[in-house]
Amino acid sequence: MNKKVWGIILCLFFLNILSFTIVYYFSSNYLEVIFFDVGQGDAIFIETPLKQQILIDGGPNREKIIENLSKEMPFWDKTIDLIVLTHTDKDHITGLLQVLKEYEIENIVWTGVGENKEWEELIEKEESRILNLRKGSKILFSNVIFEVLYPDKGDNFPSSNDSSVVLKMDYDKSSFLFTGDITSEKESIIGVDVDVLKIAHHGSKYSTSIEFLENTSPELAIIQVGNNSYGHPSEDVLTRLDNFGIKTLRTDINGSIKVVSDGKKLKIISK
Repeated sequence: MNKKVWGIILCLFFLNILSFTIVYYFSSNYLEVIFFDVGQGDAIFIETPLKQQILIDGGPNREKIIENLSKEMPFWDKTIDLIVLTHTDKDHITGLLQVLKEYEIENIVWTGVGENKEWEELIEKEESRILNLRKGSKILFSNVIFEVLYPDKGDNFPSSNDSSVVLKMDYDKSSFLFTGDITSEKESIIGVDVDVLKIAHHGSKYSTSIEFLENTSPELAIIQVGNNSYGHPSEDVLTRLDNFGIKTLRTDINGSIKVVSDGKKLKIISK
């Protein structure tokens, strides 16, 4: 067999490997949700089975969010399909400011409530599609569905925390609830059964009421929290979760937490 034939065979072999790699990379049966350890703040990275990427909030530190993203995304991938800013408090927005500088963002969800000059300048420069969604709005990523549960049109916000976007995410039979920093007053209007609950406001005593836990009945609760002077997470909240028999993980103790779903079962990986 001459060198030319061998060359063709090797070329076809490597093309097969490349094709397999591309198919494998861009498709799987698994949804991955990573609750990043970013200190006292929220940052949640989601990758769908079709490798679409969503980032909910960015935490309080510009460097930490980029460091976390670089561990989860290939070095050549500088595009994020959707970012969600739940509200404009520094422990949620600061990291997103750096993400906007280093990544191309296709879509942005935020309420338009609250002021942050740098944020507004960056999203205008980014030329992303801005989605000012309200209760009942849905975003579809193939078989992963996000539904806005709060706020509704015409809602008034007694605090920045209560302006938080609340999202429910469904993948087949698995469901997640992302609550931002809403208080018990706003939690009372949300009654959906979910598997995984992101505890509101880092475990503040003003959130995660008994009634809310009864309404949502999660099997897993995640508290994103760091060293702080606010008493987060509250012992009251930890006691409520324990009384309900809800498995609870914390980023200040467990580090970044990955929850993987095949649409039916959940697997928890503490990183």
